[in-house]
Amino acid sequence: MIGVLGLEDGTRVEGVGFGAPSVVSGELVFVTVMSGYEEALTDPSYKGQLLMFTYPLMGNYGVSGDNFQSDRIGPTAMVCREVWDRPLHHRSTRTISNFLEDEGVPGVSGLDTRMLTIKIRSQGAMRATLAVGETADVSAEDVVGLARDQPEISTLDLISAVSCRQPYRIPGEGPKVVMIDLGIKRSILDSMACLGFDIVVVPSQTSPSQIEGYEPDALFISNGPGDPQQAAGAIEAVKHFAGEKPVYGICLGLQVICLALGAETYKLKFGHHGGNQPVKDLASGVVRITSQNHNFALRPQSAEGTGIKITQVNANDGTVEGIRNDYLGMEAVQYHPEASPGPLCTKERFFASVAKEIEGRRR
Repeated sequence: MIGVLGLEDGTRVEGVGFGAPSVVSGELVFVTVMSGYEEALTDPSYKGQLLMFTYPLMGNYGVSGDNFQSDRIGPTAMVCREVWDRPLHHRSTRTISNFLEDEGVPGVSGLDTRMLTIKIRSQGAMRATLAVGETADVSAEDVVGLARDQPEISTLDLISAVSCRQPYRIPGEGPKVVMIDLGIKRSILDSMACLGFDIVVVPSQTSPSQIEGYEPDALFISNGPGDPQQAAGAIEAVKHFAGEKPVYGICLGLQVICLALGAETYKLKFGHHGGNQPVKDLASGVVRITSQNHNFALRPQSAEGTGIKITQVNANDGTVEGIRNDYLGMEAVQYHPEASPGPLCTKERFFASVAKEIEGRRR
């Protein structure tokens, strides 16, 4: 099959289509992980985006399903340099092409992903359209026009599409937390379950009164896609419980907490997507390599007067990576301590610290 990718800046490139024939649109972003495509493709935080892999070879170890972060593919489409559809790994049950086809998601390979990555780094994340199969017989004006006609990602409510529909519980003997699901990855829940957390996962629009009914020791705000301004329910919950219960967050959760406290967020030029982001702890000066997936960040100047203390920053661009509010009992990180995929430098430190802190407050 032919695959045609069009960008809002007028770029049109052709490659080899795979997966499900269709025409889809979204924001084109790149991810820098060298393995872990199963985890990346099933990460709900990529909802509304075309995910382009900078590492040139995808599919070499097939698809097992053991590392999925959700029940479905998150991104709108997959873009890569080369797909290998003859995996020999003993855990593989299907090829990556079969996986996308089964999920109704298109992909395209054979593109100059280095050129596209440099373009995004220079100009910023772009709206894009991918046409695969018989539908790919479109002119440059058509595919570029479709890319330009789609709305900006900030205007879309992507959270409601990836949040759970009903509450569910992962029982444990430790602290009881309510997790507001804005598009949570399974590895976050697995990491917390291993430490004995008693977790109740609730939909994004769950009211504060419903959350109170679970009598939690703490509130947790998950990762998720899109603009944090769209997480109105979670912002309201943080405001309600501020000072009454400890509140913690990961990725989008950090941004939601900051908005609830009166700070501002902004859209990054091309976001942080990958497993090689250096984060500096301002207290110790230690730099740890982290896994990240976000398009928005806290505007540092807006934190003044809100009680937010910036604790960690990105060593590459200085963006905020960690915050605390000791008076209200809040802490959040912008990166993914559970990784999946990516380095595990911060996993034990973050989740164990949260568990210890909640236990201390319970006493």
